[in-house]
Amino acid sequence: MKPATALFILISAPLLFYACNLQTGNYHSSEVNGHIHPDPEKGFWVYKGDMVMLLGGSSEDNLFQVQGVEEELDLLKAAGGNYVRCTMSSRDPGNAWPFLKNDDGLYDLGMLNPDYWENLDHFFAAASERDIIVQLEVWATFDFYRNNWDVNPFNPANNINYNAKRSKLPIKVPSHPIFTENNFFRSVPSQMAIAPVLDAQQIFVDQLLSISLKYGNILYCMDNETSVTSDWGKFWASYIREKAGERGLFVNTTEMWDPWELDHPFHAETFNNPGIFNFVDISQNNHQTGDIHWENGLETIERIGKMGIRPVNNVKVYGNDGGRHKTTREGTENFIQNVLMGCASARFHRPESGQGLNEIAQSVIRSMRMFTDVFDHFNGIADNSLLVDRTPGEHYCRYIEGKQYAVYFTRQGKVKLDLASHRGNLSLRWLNILESEWVGESSVNGGETVDLSPPAEGHWIALLSSGS
Repeated sequence: MKPATALFILISAPLLFYACNLQTGNYHSSEVNGHIHPDPEKGFWVYKGDMVMLLGGSSEDNLFQVQGVEEELDLLKAAGGNYVRCTMSSRDPGNAWPFLKNDDGLYDLGMLNPDYWENLDHFFAAASERDIIVQLEVWATFDFYRNNWDVNPFNPANNINYNAKRSKLPIKVPSHPIFTENNFFRSVPSQMAIAPVLDAQQIFVDQLLSISLKYGNILYCMDNETSVTSDWGKFWASYIREKAGERGLFVNTTEMWDPWELDHPFHAETFNNPGIFNFVDISQNNHQTGDIHWENGLETIERIGKMGIRPVNNVKVYGNDGGRHKTTREGTENFIQNVLMGCASARFHRPESGQGLNEIAQSVIRSMRMFTDVFDHFNGIADNSLLVDRTPGEHYCRYIEGKQYAVYFTRQGKVKLDLASHRGNLSLRWLNILESEWVGESSVNGGETVDLSPPAEGHWIALLSSGS
């Protein structure tokens, strides 16, 4: 059955079943036995029976197109990482496209390119073997605009399956994706209902799912930095969930919007539709810095929690001294903030817009894993109210009342921690994040306000733990 007719009814019995599961936490048995799914009370991810904090970084966003990807996955795992991004993109030099060309040099959208799909299967398997979670982006937005569109198989000038008039697709799209001037993203029934384009899109998605649904370590994001109507993302999220449901599986879906401000109405389409988008990605918040970044994230987590607790992911943390978005210091701060504020994931964006998996990224990932291994992270509360004489942008706190207190210092300085309600002594030690080592263990008294200052310049976490 074609998608143009099969999905006029978007909410089918399987989707109603999944919506109920989202609210009640009663997931299909396949989810519990090895498939990633949200913990309905904590807002973190559960994989193979354990709650996990997703930490990552990678040199590319489309790792399945990278030769020798196992080496990078091994490097990530050695650093304590377990999270990568996978855009279904072919825009880099030498990348394969999903379809084959015929003898005339034009693509046939009914002929699949085995190299492309075998590489994807190989990548998913390699990540699965290493317990690395893949956040997949089904539609690589920038592949459908400007120079990338000129060579894209879906361009009517490049295939034998439809022409510009029948498909209503442009031959040239010289504008940035924010202008949404490619009708490729209006093919769905509630928009322009472009049947031949939707047929080809279905071939692509069906082939993707024939591979991805074999693995339990995949999260599904519909787009990258999209500005198109939410009908598009809702259609494909529903389609993917329905196809998974036919196999007795539940999959996790979200959408990624372009606006940097999380209170933009676009983001509300994800926030307000938990039955379709059962996790949220706030990567664009990582264009913000300091207290604005922190407060926006916390407000979003609180807002989402009122509609049913869901994981809040950050698959892209920007910041690189050689790139266009933010500095290395700002990217490092945002990554650490995302962990402390209670987000479910943090991943460094690829160079040059992010740290990728360079030495700094490895150190930060390793350190945050060291931290979450000894801190009761999933039961923590992000709250700076215990910090006295706090300097904005320099100190952040996560704690478990009466048990553990973590204070992040973005640079060397001083702050006071109010332990007036705590009875008994606490041990204090410092995590040097850029060196991935614990230093300076000492004892402090509860029942009073204590002065904290890291041993040296850099990024540090003070961890105070009760002996009881």
